[in-house]
Amino acid sequence: MIDIRGLYKRHGVVEVLRDVSLSVEKGEVAAIIGPSGGGKSTLLRCINGLETFEQGEVRVGPHRLASDLPREQRVAVVRSIRRSVGFVFQQFNLFPHLDAIGNVVEAPVHVLGTDRKRAIAEAEDLLAKVGLSGKHHAFPHELSGGQQQRVAIARALAMKPDVLLLDEPTSALDPLMASEVMSVVSELARAGQTMVVVTHQLGLVRAVAHTVHVFADGRRAEHGPTDDVFRDPKHETTRAFLDRLAHP
Repeated sequence: MIDIRGLYKRHGVVEVLRDVSLSVEKGEVAAIIGPSGGGKSTLLRCINGLETFEQGEVRVGPHRLASDLPREQRVAVVRSIRRSVGFVFQQFNLFPHLDAIGNVVEAPVHVLGTDRKRAIAEAEDLLAKVGLSGKHHAFPHELSGGQQQRVAIARALAMKPDVLLLDEPTSALDPLMASEVMSVVSELARAGQTMVVVTHQLGLVRAVAHTVHVFADGRRAEHGPTDDVFRDPKHETTRAFLDRLAHP
């Protein structure tokens, strides 16, 4: 579903990503963990074209985004990728002037051309799926952080994505609100949704991830099945990171 090869991303002279390669299969949940500043969120943004990169390529299904594509071709590929990839941001990024159902129907109507009546019916089903049946007409400022993040997940799912990217979906939330979002993500994982999750929440990783990729200093330091990486980490970066989270 996702295949990344030899990815380099620079901000000036700083290499944010250095020769990163990884793959995610259909139905797999891949967690990306590691110290802050390791390039985790940048990698997600490269996958759906929010960030450009200087070298390498990203394939999402049949779509190939490469550093050497001409601008017009790149724009077309990014547009295609964003039709098949949903993105859930750390800070929700809901439209403040739209209620919950308005946020969910906006993209299907204006990007996919879905009939509004059908889009509203599907949005109602999605809001129910994330536990917000009674919040259709609540505006973002009327919702808790956990509720806003669940609206954001419903909004991403409204595009019927092949892949869902989640960037620290619980980090801006208190423990109770975070547990609400973790429950929704766990249900999506059980339903077979392909996901890539950047997180520091090890409980979420243990609950949903099939594989773990540990990033540090722009490189993938270690990867493997979740239980193997947590039980017997091979790289010092992984051991130090897990120990720091276990003993803050």
